[in-house]
Amino acid sequence: MLKGTKICFIGGGAMATAMIAGLTKQQLIKPENIIAADPYPGQLEKLAQRYNIETTQNNLEAVKGKDIVVLSIKPQSLGEVAAELQGYIPARALVLSIIAGATITKISQKLHHYRVVRVMPNTPARVGKGMSVWTATDEGSENQRKQAKAILAALGEEIYVEHEDELDMATALSGTGPAYVFLFMEAMIDAGVHMGFSRRVAQQLVYQTIEGSVAFARESQRHPVDLRNMVTSPGGTSAEAIYQLE
Repeated sequence: MLKGTKICFIGGGAMATAMIAGLTKQQLIKPENIIAADPYPGQLEKLAQRYNIETTQNNLEAVKGKDIVVLSIKPQSLGEVAAELQGYIPARALVLSIIAGATITKISQKLHHYRVVRVMPNTPARVGKGMSVWTATDEGSENQRKQAKAILAALGEEIYVEHEDELDMATALSGTGPAYVFLFMEAMIDAGVHMGFSRRVAQQLVYQTIEGSVAFARESQRHPVDLRNMVTSPGGTSAEAIYQLE
């Protein structure tokens, strides 16, 4: 699907790094067909050394002749970067945006380019366990949608939605969701330390408990209420703990 595809990343931060890692690890796109543009030489050096890709500080050089242009910049940089790129992105190229909060209409109008995919990824993509929710304009081809799907699948799981407002919903659920989980983990670890475990042991107990619970829930395919009831004896410690949590 992506054989021979030339892709560039405008912005070489955490999510761009995760995508480059996924693409190269799974050999979906050859490193020589990947280029990342970023204003920070140190970050470009890291990407070049780690993934053997091309790098540049020049955005116009990066997009030249590319099939896919990934916008992986911060939202506040969109106006400046779009003004620079306007008219330089190849007409038939696909623009894939992971810019939080930037609608397809906003991206299209600022770039004067209408083959756009908008994605709401999340941070576990950095370890290949991400959840990406995405949608696309009608101007893009079916093949370009398949390419976008393949790229996002390299980050973990992906879901295509018809309506863009579902990306805003996903922002609150899966996009920001890792922060909720990390807060819960932090509280459990701190509770373990408070009870007398070392922080190392408390972390091991919490990490494996959460990872195992997710794996069990996936495999059983039962409702979370049923799973919770399985470990909640009447008048037992789980029942008391859940009461306190609620």
